[in-house]
Amino acid sequence: MASPLSFSFELFPPRTPEGVAKLPAVIGQLAAVRPNYFSVTYGAGGSDQDGTYETIVAVVKHAGVEAAPHLTCVGSTRAHVAALLNRYREMGVKRIVALRGDLPATAMSPSAPGEFHYANELVSFIRETHGDHFHIEVAAYPEMHPQALKPTEDFENFKRKVEAGADAALTQLFYNADAYFDFVERCRKSGIGIPIVPGIMPITGFANIVRFCAGCGADLPRWIRLRLEEIEDSKPALQEFGAEVVTRLCETLLRGGAPGLHFYTVNQAGPTLRLWKNLGLPVPA
Repeated sequence: MASPLSFSFELFPPRTPEGVAKLPAVIGQLAAVRPNYFSVTYGAGGSDQDGTYETIVAVVKHAGVEAAPHLTCVGSTRAHVAALLNRYREMGVKRIVALRGDLPATAMSPSAPGEFHYANELVSFIRETHGDHFHIEVAAYPEMHPQALKPTEDFENFKRKVEAGADAALTQLFYNADAYFDFVERCRKSGIGIPIVPGIMPITGFANIVRFCAGCGADLPRWIRLRLEEIEDSKPALQEFGAEVVTRLCETLLRGGAPGLHFYTVNQAGPTLRLWKNLGLPVPA
């Protein structure tokens, strides 16, 4: 019997008082469709993890949906990570998204500064200190990590995270379904059997989606870029086109066997819920 599909939403710690004030309503609207969990990214501005902690508290308080903090190890120590893991465990957290984190702009090597250098070391540490208490998600890059030197090297990095004890993977955003299917096929041929959940970014504006794609090394197909550029001054037309494109992408992924979808909400409920409705996903009464 096939496993049930997993649908999850990503939030980030708000960076402004206005964002903090709006967050409970956003969480409530998204929680109404009963996702499997919310993931919460690293602390605001990349400075620390306090914003992640506070956002998780908000998720639990306002939604009653499982929350999964992103835990990064770049520039950190084993003692600091151990303290965070204990803090989350005491809160009742049972799911962690384990990541290396962004390197400092001045970094000369893909190896992170601090006591952890790569995400697989963080995954191993979580397993060593907490056994199977945490369900561990890791990142996957169907189109290659932007800092990787070549696809085979990037794939070996992913494989090490799985071998270290990852339970599942969430992919970086992408708009080419073939990239996802090719990555999954490579995984299966290499004996990697964990679920690989596609990361889905709604398209709500031209400039921001171009910036997101450039920042993470994702390809924005030329035909999509040209259409968005043409209609960027008409917000309704752009949002309609963006919803159509991403809905078709999601439909293709689910038909092709994707184990679910992970939506990058950018702390907005509307665009993600529009996709949810387009896909005919269940809305509890």
